[in-house]
Amino acid sequence: MLVENLLKKRNMTKYRLAIEVGIPHATLNDICSGKTRLEKCSAETAYKIAKALSVPTEMLISAGIRQTERERAYEYGLPEYLQHDLDAYKKGLKEKSDLLDCLWSELYGSINAAEIDDGAITKEHADFLRKKCLFGGIAHDRKN
Repeated sequence: MLVENLLKKRNMTKYRLAIEVGIPHATLNDICSGKTRLEKCSAETAYKIAKALSVPTEMLISAGIRQTERERAYEYGLPEYLQHDLDAYKKGLKEKSDLLDCLWSELYGSINAAEIDDGAITKEHADFLRKKCLFGGIAHDRKN
């Protein structure tokens, strides 16, 4: 996200940044993909990344915190039908329901309806819900 944008502006690869900072390339990939939150990394790692990208450490950390807060808000205040289907899907995952494929389809349809038909959520919001709930995130956590 922010780190990837800064890398593009500086015409730098993730691999080069990882070498400069002295962290594993896989760790930097996790940070860039959002799997590992920069604000959860050590202060030393955040400082080294910020220094290598010529930005204040606070900028990287606060951007990550704002992203986390926005993502938390994305699962609340949804249209009633979407909230119902999201809650039912989460419950189905938790209880290892035999109807999980049906619950998945209902949630997918509700996300699309809320975005495309109703305009109740933005594309960014819909993409977040799809990624977290349907194509990774929650569904992936259940498998582990």
